[in-house]
Amino acid sequence: MTTRPPVSAPEPVTTTKNDPDGSGLQAGLKNRHLSMIAIGGVIGAGLFVGSGSGIAAAGPGILVSYALVGVLVVLVMRMLGEMAAANPTSGSFSAYADRALGRWAGFTIGWLYWFFWVVVLAVEATAGAKILAGWIPAVPQWGWALIVMVVLTATNLVSVSSYGEFEFWFAGIKVVAIAAFIVVGALAIFGLLPGSDHPASGFSNLTAHGGFLPNGPGAILTGVLMVVFSFMGSEIVTLAAGETANPRAAVTKATNSVIWRIAVFYLGSILIVVSLLRWDDPAILKDGSYVAALSSVGIPHAAQIMNAIVLTSVLSCLNSGLYTASRMAFSLGRRSDAPAAFGRTTGRGVPQSAILASVVFGFVAVAFNYLWPDTVFQFLLNSSGAIALFVWLVICFSQLRMRKIIQRESPEKLVVRMWLYPYLTWATIALITFVLGYMLTDTADGGGRDQVVLSTLVALAVVAFAVARGRLARKVRQDETIPS
Repeated sequence: MTTRPPVSAPEPVTTTKNDPDGSGLQAGLKNRHLSMIAIGGVIGAGLFVGSGSGIAAAGPGILVSYALVGVLVVLVMRMLGEMAAANPTSGSFSAYADRALGRWAGFTIGWLYWFFWVVVLAVEATAGAKILAGWIPAVPQWGWALIVMVVLTATNLVSVSSYGEFEFWFAGIKVVAIAAFIVVGALAIFGLLPGSDHPASGFSNLTAHGGFLPNGPGAILTGVLMVVFSFMGSEIVTLAAGETANPRAAVTKATNSVIWRIAVFYLGSILIVVSLLRWDDPAILKDGSYVAALSSVGIPHAAQIMNAIVLTSVLSCLNSGLYTASRMAFSLGRRSDAPAAFGRTTGRGVPQSAILASVVFGFVAVAFNYLWPDTVFQFLLNSSGAIALFVWLVICFSQLRMRKIIQRESPEKLVVRMWLYPYLTWATIALITFVLGYMLTDTADGGGRDQVVLSTLVALAVVAFAVARGRLARKVRQDETIPS
Protein backbone atom coordinates (compact mmCIF):
# COMPACT_ATOMS: atom_id res chain seq x y z
CA MET A 1 0.00 0.00 0.00
CA THR A 2 1.12 3.56 -0.66
CA THR A 3 1.20 6.38 1.82
CA ARG A 4 0.48 10.08 1.67
CA PRO A 5 0.44 13.06 4.06
CA PRO A 6 -2.52 13.51 6.38
CA VAL A 7 -5.56 15.12 4.83
CA SER A 8 -7.72 17.88 6.22
CA ALA A 9 -11.03 16.84 4.66
CA PRO A 10 -12.74 13.97 2.86
CA GLU A 11 -12.92 13.80 -0.90
CA PRO A 12 -14.24 17.01 -2.49
CA VAL A 13 -17.92 17.02 -3.35
CA THR A 14 -19.57 18.66 -6.31
CA THR A 15 -22.91 18.00 -7.92
CA THR A 16 -22.05 17.60 -11.58
CA LYS A 17 -24.14 15.03 -13.36
CA ASN A 18 -21.36 12.73 -14.50
CA ASP A 19 -19.03 12.95 -11.53
CA PRO A 20 -21.02 13.76 -8.39
CA ASP A 21 -18.16 13.62 -5.89
CA GLY A 22 -15.19 14.48 -8.07
CA SER A 23 -13.90 10.92 -7.81
CA GLY A 24 -14.55 9.42 -11.22
CA LEU A 25 -17.77 7.71 -10.13
CA GLN A 26 -20.83 8.43 -12.25
CA ALA A 27 -24.28 9.64 -11.21
CA GLY A 28 -25.89 6.49 -12.52
CA LEU A 29 -28.40 5.93 -9.72
CA LYS A 30 -31.85 7.45 -10.18
CA ASN A 31 -34.10 8.63 -7.39
CA ARG A 32 -36.24 5.49 -7.66
CA HIS A 33 -33.10 3.34 -7.33
CA LEU A 34 -31.96 5.10 -4.19
CA SER A 35 -35.43 5.12 -2.66
CA MET A 36 -35.70 1.35 -3.04
CA ILE A 37 -32.11 0.83 -1.86
CA ALA A 38 -32.99 2.84 1.24
CA ILE A 39 -36.13 0.78 1.87
CA GLY A 40 -34.60 -2.58 1.00
CA GLY A 41 -31.45 -1.88 2.98
CA VAL A 42 -33.25 -2.52 6.25
CA ILE A 43 -34.89 -5.74 5.02
CA GLY A 44 -32.26 -8.47 5.14
CA ALA A 45 -32.68 -12.19 4.71
CA GLY A 46 -32.06 -12.41 8.46
CA LEU A 47 -35.53 -10.98 9.08
CA PHE A 48 -37.15 -13.90 7.28
CA VAL A 49 -34.93 -16.75 8.49
CA GLY A 50 -33.60 -15.54 11.84
CA SER A 51 -36.65 -14.11 13.58
CA GLY A 52 -37.95 -17.53 14.66
CA SER A 53 -35.10 -18.05 17.12
CA GLY A 54 -35.69 -14.64 18.64
CA ILE A 55 -39.41 -15.32 19.09
CA ALA A 56 -38.69 -18.69 20.70
CA ALA A 57 -36.24 -17.06 23.12
CA ALA A 58 -38.16 -13.93 24.11
CA GLY A 59 -41.78 -14.73 23.27
CA PRO A 60 -43.94 -11.73 22.28
CA GLY A 61 -41.33 -9.62 24.09
CA ILE A 62 -39.23 -9.95 20.95
CA LEU A 63 -41.15 -6.87 19.83
CA VAL A 64 -39.34 -4.90 22.53
CA SER A 65 -36.02 -6.35 21.33
CA TYR A 66 -36.74 -5.23 17.77
CA ALA A 67 -37.91 -1.83 19.00
CA LEU A 68 -34.72 -1.29 21.05
CA VAL A 69 -32.46 -2.21 18.14
CA GLY A 70 -34.67 -0.17 15.81
CA VAL A 71 -34.23 2.91 18.00
CA LEU A 72 -30.47 2.29 18.03
CA VAL A 73 -30.36 2.10 14.23
CA VAL A 74 -32.50 5.22 13.85
CA LEU A 75 -30.12 7.19 16.09
CA VAL A 76 -27.00 5.91 14.31
CA MET A 77 -28.53 6.66 10.91
CA ARG A 78 -29.44 10.15 12.07
CA MET A 79 -25.82 10.79 13.02
CA LEU A 80 -24.57 9.33 9.76
CA GLY A 81 -27.17 11.31 7.83
CA GLU A 82 -25.99 14.53 9.45
CA MET A 83 -22.43 13.94 8.25
CA ALA A 84 -23.39 12.51 4.85
CA ALA A 85 -25.81 15.31 4.01
CA ALA A 86 -23.13 17.88 4.85
CA ASN A 87 -20.44 16.09 2.85
CA PRO A 88 -21.57 13.14 0.66
CA THR A 89 -18.62 10.93 -0.22
CA SER A 90 -18.03 7.39 -1.46
CA GLY A 91 -16.30 6.36 1.76
CA SER A 92 -19.12 7.54 4.03
CA PHE A 93 -18.34 6.88 7.71
CA SER A 94 -14.79 5.71 6.94
CA ALA A 95 -13.98 9.07 5.35
CA TYR A 96 -15.62 10.93 8.23
CA ALA A 97 -13.66 8.88 10.80
CA ASP A 98 -10.52 9.68 8.80
CA ARG A 99 -11.05 13.38 9.38
CA ALA A 100 -12.71 13.38 12.80
CA LEU A 101 -10.66 10.74 14.63
CA GLY A 102 -7.50 10.32 12.56
CA ARG A 103 -6.10 8.37 9.64
CA TRP A 104 -5.86 5.23 11.75
CA ALA A 105 -9.62 5.28 12.42
CA GLY A 106 -10.65 5.75 8.80
CA PHE A 107 -8.21 3.07 7.67
CA THR A 108 -9.31 0.60 10.35
CA ILE A 109 -13.07 0.92 10.07
CA GLY A 110 -12.90 0.99 6.27
CA TRP A 111 -11.02 -2.28 6.04
CA LEU A 112 -13.09 -3.94 8.80
CA TYR A 113 -16.29 -2.96 6.98
CA TRP A 114 -14.90 -4.34 3.72
CA PHE A 115 -13.97 -7.58 5.51
CA PHE A 116 -17.47 -7.85 6.97
CA TRP A 117 -19.13 -7.63 3.57
CA VAL A 118 -16.84 -10.07 1.74
CA VAL A 119 -17.66 -12.64 4.44
CA VAL A 120 -21.35 -11.83 3.98
CA LEU A 121 -20.91 -12.54 0.25
CA ALA A 122 -19.93 -16.11 1.11
CA VAL A 123 -22.80 -16.56 3.57
CA GLU A 124 -25.43 -15.26 1.16
CA ALA A 125 -24.03 -17.10 -1.88
CA THR A 126 -24.21 -20.36 0.06
CA ALA A 127 -27.73 -19.63 1.33
CA GLY A 128 -28.96 -18.83 -2.17
CA ALA A 129 -27.25 -21.90 -3.60
CA LYS A 130 -29.03 -24.17 -1.09
CA ILE A 131 -32.44 -22.87 -2.21
CA LEU A 132 -31.61 -23.15 -5.91
CA ALA A 133 -30.15 -26.65 -5.49
CA GLY A 134 -33.38 -27.69 -3.78
CA TRP A 135 -35.34 -26.54 -6.82
CA ILE A 136 -32.90 -27.80 -9.49
CA PRO A 137 -30.76 -30.54 -7.90
CA ALA A 138 -29.11 -31.39 -11.23
CA VAL A 139 -26.77 -28.45 -10.62
CA PRO A 140 -24.62 -28.98 -7.49
CA GLN A 141 -24.79 -26.46 -4.69
CA TRP A 142 -21.29 -25.15 -5.34
CA GLY A 143 -22.27 -24.68 -9.00
CA TRP A 144 -25.20 -22.47 -8.04
CA ALA A 145 -22.98 -20.44 -5.70
CA LEU A 146 -20.56 -19.90 -8.59
CA ILE A 147 -23.34 -18.92 -11.00
CA VAL A 148 -24.87 -16.43 -8.56
CA MET A 149 -21.52 -14.80 -7.80
CA VAL A 150 -20.56 -14.55 -11.49
CA VAL A 151 -23.89 -13.04 -12.57
CA LEU A 152 -23.92 -10.38 -9.85
CA THR A 153 -20.24 -9.59 -10.40
CA ALA A 154 -20.97 -9.00 -14.08
CA THR A 155 -23.91 -6.79 -13.14
CA ASN A 156 -21.75 -4.58 -10.92
CA LEU A 157 -18.99 -4.40 -13.54
CA VAL A 158 -21.30 -3.11 -16.28
CA SER A 159 -22.35 0.13 -14.57
CA VAL A 160 -23.71 1.48 -11.32
CA SER A 161 -27.11 1.84 -13.00
CA SER A 162 -27.12 -1.94 -13.58
CA TYR A 163 -26.59 -2.48 -9.87
CA GLY A 164 -29.32 0.05 -9.14
CA GLU A 165 -31.78 -1.61 -11.52
CA PHE A 166 -31.21 -5.08 -10.08
CA GLU A 167 -31.50 -3.77 -6.54
CA PHE A 168 -34.64 -1.83 -7.41
CA TRP A 169 -36.43 -5.02 -8.42
CA PHE A 170 -34.92 -7.20 -5.67
CA ALA A 171 -35.86 -4.68 -2.99
CA GLY A 172 -39.24 -4.10 -4.62
CA ILE A 173 -40.12 -7.78 -4.34
CA LYS A 174 -39.14 -7.77 -0.65
CA VAL A 175 -41.22 -4.68 0.04
CA VAL A 176 -44.29 -6.00 -1.77
CA ALA A 177 -43.93 -9.39 -0.05
CA ILE A 178 -43.80 -7.90 3.46
CA ALA A 179 -46.61 -5.45 2.72
CA ALA A 180 -48.79 -8.31 1.45
CA PHE A 181 -47.85 -10.42 4.48
CA ILE A 182 -48.91 -7.63 6.85
CA VAL A 183 -52.23 -7.08 5.06
CA VAL A 184 -53.09 -10.80 4.83
CA GLY A 185 -52.01 -11.40 8.43
CA ALA A 186 -54.01 -8.46 9.77
CA LEU A 187 -57.14 -9.66 7.98
CA ALA A 188 -56.66 -13.17 9.41
CA ILE A 189 -56.10 -11.85 12.95
CA PHE A 190 -59.53 -10.24 12.93
CA GLY A 191 -61.27 -13.03 11.00
CA LEU A 192 -61.71 -11.01 7.83
CA LEU A 193 -59.60 -13.13 5.44
CA PRO A 194 -61.85 -14.99 2.99
CA GLY A 195 -61.35 -18.76 3.00
CA SER A 196 -59.12 -18.78 6.08
CA ASP A 197 -59.85 -21.13 8.96
CA HIS A 198 -57.59 -19.21 11.35
CA PRO A 199 -59.51 -18.24 14.50
CA ALA A 200 -60.11 -14.51 14.90
CA SER A 201 -57.81 -14.22 17.90
CA GLY A 202 -57.10 -10.50 17.73
CA PHE A 203 -53.99 -9.76 19.77
CA SER A 204 -54.72 -12.29 22.52
CA ASN A 205 -51.63 -14.37 21.62
CA LEU A 206 -49.46 -11.51 22.88
CA THR A 207 -50.42 -12.24 26.50
CA ALA A 208 -52.37 -15.52 26.62
CA HIS A 209 -49.50 -18.03 26.85
CA GLY A 210 -47.38 -17.13 29.83
CA GLY A 211 -47.69 -13.39 29.42
CA PHE A 212 -45.95 -10.87 27.20
CA LEU A 213 -42.57 -11.85 28.71
CA PRO A 214 -42.94 -15.61 29.33
CA ASN A 215 -39.19 -16.08 29.82
CA GLY A 216 -38.67 -12.97 31.95
CA PRO A 217 -37.36 -9.47 31.17
CA GLY A 218 -33.83 -10.79 30.62
CA ALA A 219 -35.03 -12.52 27.46
CA ILE A 220 -35.42 -9.10 25.85
CA LEU A 221 -31.64 -8.67 25.91
CA THR A 222 -31.18 -12.20 24.57
CA GLY A 223 -33.51 -11.22 21.75
CA VAL A 224 -31.47 -8.07 21.11
CA LEU A 225 -28.37 -10.19 20.48
CA MET A 226 -30.31 -12.36 18.05
CA VAL A 227 -31.79 -9.55 15.98
CA VAL A 228 -29.20 -6.76 16.05
CA PHE A 229 -27.22 -8.02 13.08
CA SER A 230 -30.29 -8.35 10.85
CA PHE A 231 -30.33 -4.52 10.74
CA MET A 232 -26.86 -4.22 9.20
CA GLY A 233 -27.10 -2.61 5.79
CA SER A 234 -29.09 0.50 6.65
CA GLU A 235 -25.97 2.59 6.07
CA ILE A 236 -25.55 1.44 2.45
CA VAL A 237 -27.71 4.29 1.20
CA THR A 238 -25.12 6.86 2.36
CA LEU A 239 -22.49 5.20 0.17
CA ALA A 240 -24.85 4.89 -2.80
CA ALA A 241 -25.98 8.52 -2.52
CA GLY A 242 -22.57 9.61 -3.80
CA GLU A 243 -23.51 8.19 -7.21
CA THR A 244 -26.69 10.20 -7.63
CA ALA A 245 -27.14 13.59 -9.29
CA ASN A 246 -28.14 15.24 -5.99
CA PRO A 247 -26.49 13.28 -3.16
CA ARG A 248 -27.31 15.78 -0.41
CA ALA A 249 -31.05 15.65 -1.08
CA ALA A 250 -30.93 11.86 -1.44
CA VAL A 251 -29.24 11.37 1.92
CA THR A 252 -31.64 13.75 3.64
CA LYS A 253 -34.69 11.94 2.28
CA ALA A 254 -33.34 8.47 3.14
CA THR A 255 -32.37 9.50 6.67
CA ASN A 256 -35.74 11.05 7.40
CA SER A 257 -37.60 7.93 6.27
CA VAL A 258 -35.68 5.36 8.32
CA ILE A 259 -38.11 5.52 11.26
CA TRP A 260 -41.20 4.43 9.35
CA ARG A 261 -39.24 1.84 7.37
CA ILE A 262 -38.14 0.06 10.54
CA ALA A 263 -41.54 0.49 12.21
CA VAL A 264 -43.46 -1.01 9.28
CA PHE A 265 -41.19 -3.71 7.96
CA TYR A 266 -39.69 -5.02 11.19
CA LEU A 267 -42.10 -4.24 14.02
CA GLY A 268 -45.19 -4.50 11.81
CA SER A 269 -44.39 -7.90 10.34
CA ILE A 270 -43.15 -9.40 13.63
CA LEU A 271 -46.31 -8.15 15.37
CA ILE A 272 -48.34 -10.07 12.78
CA VAL A 273 -46.33 -13.26 13.41
CA VAL A 274 -46.66 -13.23 17.21
CA SER A 275 -50.34 -12.31 16.93
CA LEU A 276 -51.20 -15.10 14.50
CA LEU A 277 -49.26 -17.77 16.40
CA ARG A 278 -48.60 -18.53 20.03
CA TRP A 279 -44.93 -17.80 20.67
CA ASP A 280 -44.11 -21.41 21.65
CA ASP A 281 -45.64 -22.99 18.54
CA PRO A 282 -43.09 -25.63 17.40
CA ALA A 283 -43.68 -24.61 13.77
CA ILE A 284 -41.95 -21.27 14.37
CA LEU A 285 -38.57 -22.96 14.81
CA LYS A 286 -39.27 -25.93 12.55
CA ASP A 287 -40.58 -24.06 9.49
CA GLY A 288 -39.55 -20.48 10.20
CA SER A 289 -41.73 -17.73 11.63
CA TYR A 290 -43.10 -16.36 8.34
CA VAL A 291 -43.76 -19.78 6.79
CA ALA A 292 -45.52 -20.88 9.98
CA ALA A 293 -47.64 -17.72 10.00
CA LEU A 294 -48.64 -18.11 6.34
CA SER A 295 -49.45 -21.79 6.85
CA SER A 296 -51.65 -20.96 9.84
CA VAL A 297 -53.96 -18.84 7.68
CA GLY A 298 -54.21 -21.48 4.98
CA ILE A 299 -51.90 -20.04 2.33
CA PRO A 300 -50.98 -23.00 0.07
CA HIS A 301 -47.32 -23.70 -0.70
CA ALA A 302 -46.26 -21.23 1.99
CA ALA A 303 -42.77 -22.77 2.27
CA GLN A 304 -42.03 -22.38 -1.43
CA ILE A 305 -43.40 -18.85 -1.48
CA MET A 306 -41.09 -17.89 1.37
CA ASN A 307 -38.16 -19.68 -0.27
CA ALA A 308 -38.66 -17.48 -3.33
CA ILE A 309 -38.81 -14.35 -1.16
CA VAL A 310 -35.76 -15.40 0.87
CA LEU A 311 -33.87 -16.10 -2.37
CA THR A 312 -34.72 -12.58 -3.54
CA SER A 313 -33.47 -11.19 -0.23
CA VAL A 314 -30.28 -13.23 -0.51
CA LEU A 315 -29.62 -11.98 -4.06
CA SER A 316 -30.36 -8.43 -2.93
CA CYS A 317 -27.90 -8.76 -0.04
CA LEU A 318 -25.28 -10.26 -2.36
CA ASN A 319 -25.76 -7.49 -4.89
CA SER A 320 -25.55 -4.75 -2.29
CA GLY A 321 -22.73 -6.49 -0.41
CA LEU A 322 -20.55 -6.56 -3.51
CA TYR A 323 -21.43 -2.95 -4.30
CA THR A 324 -20.72 -1.81 -0.74
CA ALA A 325 -17.43 -3.69 -0.39
CA SER A 326 -16.19 -2.37 -3.73
CA ARG A 327 -17.11 1.25 -2.94
CA MET A 328 -15.38 1.08 0.42
CA ALA A 329 -12.30 -0.39 -1.26
CA PHE A 330 -12.54 2.37 -3.88
CA SER A 331 -12.64 5.06 -1.19
CA LEU A 332 -9.67 3.50 0.61
CA GLY A 333 -7.78 3.53 -2.66
CA ARG A 334 -8.65 7.19 -3.23
CA ARG A 335 -7.26 8.02 0.20
CA SER A 336 -4.10 5.94 -0.43
CA ASP A 337 -5.16 3.45 2.26
CA ALA A 338 -5.42 0.67 -0.34
CA PRO A 339 -3.64 -0.07 -3.64
CA ALA A 340 -3.96 2.90 -5.99
CA ALA A 341 -5.70 0.72 -8.60
CA PHE A 342 -8.70 0.41 -6.26
CA GLY A 343 -9.27 4.16 -6.53
CA ARG A 344 -9.47 4.25 -10.33
CA THR A 345 -12.63 3.91 -12.43
CA THR A 346 -13.37 2.79 -15.97
CA GLY A 347 -14.89 5.09 -18.57
CA ARG A 348 -18.33 4.03 -17.27
CA GLY A 349 -17.44 5.22 -13.78
CA VAL A 350 -17.05 1.69 -12.40
CA PRO A 351 -14.23 0.92 -9.89
CA GLN A 352 -13.34 -2.30 -11.69
CA SER A 353 -10.27 -3.26 -9.67
CA ALA A 354 -12.09 -2.69 -6.37
CA ILE A 355 -15.00 -4.88 -7.54
CA LEU A 356 -12.76 -7.69 -8.75
CA ALA A 357 -10.64 -7.65 -5.57
CA SER A 358 -13.76 -7.82 -3.42
CA VAL A 359 -15.32 -10.65 -5.39
CA VAL A 360 -12.06 -12.65 -5.40
CA PHE A 361 -12.03 -12.62 -1.60
CA GLY A 362 -15.73 -13.47 -1.70
CA PHE A 363 -15.00 -16.50 -3.88
CA VAL A 364 -12.22 -17.56 -1.51
CA ALA A 365 -14.61 -17.27 1.45
CA VAL A 366 -17.20 -19.36 -0.43
CA ALA A 367 -14.53 -22.04 -0.98
CA PHE A 368 -13.70 -21.97 2.73
CA ASN A 369 -17.40 -22.45 3.49
CA TYR A 370 -17.47 -25.65 1.44
CA LEU A 371 -14.03 -26.99 2.40
CA TRP A 372 -13.72 -26.03 6.07
CA PRO A 373 -17.15 -24.85 7.27
CA ASP A 374 -16.54 -25.65 10.95
CA THR A 375 -13.00 -24.30 11.24
CA VAL A 376 -11.69 -21.65 8.84
CA PHE A 377 -15.08 -20.30 7.77
CA GLN A 378 -16.43 -20.35 11.32
CA PHE A 379 -13.42 -18.27 12.33
CA LEU A 380 -14.21 -15.76 9.57
CA LEU A 381 -17.82 -15.56 10.74
CA ASN A 382 -16.91 -15.05 14.39
CA SER A 383 -14.14 -12.56 13.65
CA SER A 384 -16.54 -10.38 11.66
CA GLY A 385 -19.57 -10.87 13.92
CA ALA A 386 -19.23 -7.75 16.06
CA ILE A 387 -17.96 -5.43 13.32
CA ALA A 388 -21.45 -3.98 12.78
CA LEU A 389 -21.43 -2.67 16.33
CA PHE A 390 -17.87 -1.36 15.93
CA VAL A 391 -19.00 0.55 12.81
CA TRP A 392 -21.90 2.10 14.72
CA LEU A 393 -19.57 3.12 17.56
CA VAL A 394 -17.18 4.81 15.14
CA ILE A 395 -20.09 6.67 13.52
CA CYS A 396 -21.09 7.99 16.97
CA PHE A 397 -17.62 9.19 17.92
CA SER A 398 -17.08 10.69 14.47
CA GLN A 399 -20.32 12.65 14.70
CA LEU A 400 -19.28 14.16 18.03
CA ARG A 401 -16.25 15.70 16.33
CA MET A 402 -17.68 16.33 12.86
CA ARG A 403 -20.58 18.42 14.21
CA LYS A 404 -18.06 20.94 15.57
CA ILE A 405 -16.04 20.91 12.35
CA ILE A 406 -19.12 21.46 10.17
CA GLN A 407 -20.42 24.24 12.44
CA ARG A 408 -17.04 25.96 12.27
CA GLU A 409 -16.42 25.61 8.53
CA SER A 410 -19.82 25.47 6.80
CA PRO A 411 -22.82 25.60 9.16
CA GLU A 412 -25.21 26.03 6.22
CA LYS A 413 -24.58 22.35 5.36
CA LEU A 414 -26.21 21.12 8.57
CA VAL A 415 -29.48 20.29 6.81
CA VAL A 416 -29.86 17.12 8.90
CA ARG A 417 -29.19 17.43 12.63
CA MET A 418 -28.80 14.79 15.29
CA TRP A 419 -31.50 15.19 17.92
CA LEU A 420 -30.48 16.44 21.40
CA TYR A 421 -26.80 16.62 20.45
CA PRO A 422 -24.56 15.58 22.18
CA TYR A 423 -26.68 13.82 24.82
CA LEU A 424 -28.39 11.30 22.52
CA THR A 425 -25.06 10.57 20.84
CA TRP A 426 -23.50 9.67 24.19
CA ALA A 427 -26.59 7.65 25.14
CA THR A 428 -26.24 5.68 21.88
CA ILE A 429 -22.57 5.03 22.61
CA ALA A 430 -23.55 3.75 26.05
CA LEU A 431 -26.22 1.45 24.59
CA ILE A 432 -23.88 -0.04 21.97
CA THR A 433 -21.21 -0.57 24.62
CA PHE A 434 -23.78 -2.29 26.83
CA VAL A 435 -24.79 -4.63 24.00
CA LEU A 436 -21.13 -5.51 23.38
CA GLY A 437 -20.67 -6.17 27.08
CA TYR A 438 -23.78 -8.32 27.25
CA MET A 439 -22.52 -10.34 24.28
CA LEU A 440 -19.59 -11.39 26.45
CA THR A 441 -22.04 -13.27 28.69
CA ASP A 442 -23.08 -15.47 25.75
CA THR A 443 -20.60 -18.33 26.16
CA ALA A 444 -22.09 -20.75 23.62
CA ASP A 445 -19.76 -22.06 20.93
CA GLY A 446 -19.70 -19.38 18.22
CA GLY A 447 -21.86 -17.14 20.43
CA GLY A 448 -21.54 -13.53 21.45
CA ARG A 449 -18.36 -13.89 23.47
CA ASP A 450 -16.48 -15.57 20.61
CA GLN A 451 -17.66 -12.90 18.19
CA VAL A 452 -16.68 -9.96 20.40
CA VAL A 453 -13.29 -11.41 21.33
CA LEU A 454 -12.28 -12.45 17.81
CA SER A 455 -13.65 -9.29 16.18
CA THR A 456 -11.78 -7.19 18.75
CA LEU A 457 -8.53 -9.06 18.07
CA VAL A 458 -8.93 -8.53 14.32
CA ALA A 459 -9.73 -4.84 14.90
CA LEU A 460 -6.69 -4.39 17.15
CA ALA A 461 -4.47 -6.03 14.53
CA VAL A 462 -5.73 -3.61 11.87
CA VAL A 463 -5.31 -0.63 14.22
CA ALA A 464 -1.73 -1.71 15.00
CA PHE A 465 -0.99 -1.99 11.28
CA ALA A 466 -2.53 1.44 10.63
CA VAL A 467 -0.51 3.08 13.41
CA ALA A 468 2.74 1.42 12.33
CA ARG A 469 2.05 2.40 8.74
CA GLY A 470 1.44 6.03 9.76
CA ARG A 471 4.66 6.20 11.75
CA LEU A 472 6.63 4.74 8.85
CA ALA A 473 5.10 7.33 6.50
CA ARG A 474 6.06 10.17 8.85
CA LYS A 475 9.61 8.83 9.13
CA VAL A 476 9.90 8.64 5.35
CA ARG A 477 8.69 12.24 5.00
CA GLN A 478 11.12 13.40 7.69
CA ASP A 479 14.01 11.64 5.93
CA GLU A 480 13.01 13.30 2.64
CA THR A 481 13.14 16.77 4.22
CA ILE A 482 16.62 16.28 5.74
CA PRO A 483 19.20 17.82 3.36
CA SER A 484 21.83 15.40 2.13
